[in-house]
Amino acid sequence: MSNAAQPNLLVDTLRRWRDSDLFHSFTRSPLVVIAATVALVMILAAVFAPWVAPFNPFDTGGLKLMEANTPPAWVKDGMPKFLLGTDEQGRDLLSAILYGSRISLLVGFSAIAFAAIFGTLLGVLCGYRGGLLDVAVMRIADIQLTIPSILIALMIDGVARTALPRELHNEVAIFVLIFAIGIADWPQFARVARSAALVERSKDYVAAARVIGRSPWSIVVRHVLPNTLGPVLVLATVGLALAILSEATLSFLGVGVPPTQPSLGTLIRVGQSFLFSGEWWCVLFPALTLVLLVLAVNVLGDWLRDALNPKLR
Repeated sequence: MSNAAQPNLLVDTLRRWRDSDLFHSFTRSPLVVIAATVALVMILAAVFAPWVAPFNPFDTGGLKLMEANTPPAWVKDGMPKFLLGTDEQGRDLLSAILYGSRISLLVGFSAIAFAAIFGTLLGVLCGYRGGLLDVAVMRIADIQLTIPSILIALMIDGVARTALPRELHNEVAIFVLIFAIGIADWPQFARVARSAALVERSKDYVAAARVIGRSPWSIVVRHVLPNTLGPVLVLATVGLALAILSEATLSFLGVGVPPTQPSLGTLIRVGQSFLFSGEWWCVLFPALTLVLLVLAVNVLGDWLRDALNPKLR
């Protein structure tokens, strides 16, 4: 493709997006626009935390215990350089929240991506092939759906802590947490993908692909799978908020990421122990950050579900 054609392709893509029903639905809902703005700002602030944060909370050499438990800047005895105050170690709370949001978002995005890929592929295969594979996978999914996902994640984390040495577990704690949350959420994606695949496999284009000699794998990957991604995308958007909450819950219970890599859940767990001693900011601001992030993602998920489903408009 020539260099002159690339800008034209970009302009055409942007024009089609501007004229689409999805963009029209997005712009006519002020609440969705606000939610998208809040989510985007929080995600960008977390991603670029090393450049945005006023301090590095992991730099122990720069911490001063004399500055511990400093209140927010607008409160009496507050310091202008610590906008949201400091914690019991003298860490700038704003910087800790930005770095903690990175870990929460990393775990949430990775866990939901793992659950979506694994569950969708398994669901599409079950829906297209049917037979014993379909029966076995769906019964396993039904059994797992009767168990709260948080209990499954706790069980997996407990097994990992028992099987691995403590030092090794601390090194792979984030990966264990991602796997625990992801494996707990795959049945929902499998059921949605299977239902969509059952509808798609009976359509004429699939029959035409069989007639011209396409292999079953090629039909699944090139034809059935792309047409099941709509409902999966909606479920993944809503599931992202739940995955972030699951990470925060596990970290709050002390079985999430190690204290050396604090997430929002860890900050809330540590901060709540100081709530009744007067250092209310240590738990309030991490909790508000978590609420705003989850609420914004939930609003976007609800809008995307309505926008992609004409029956709900």
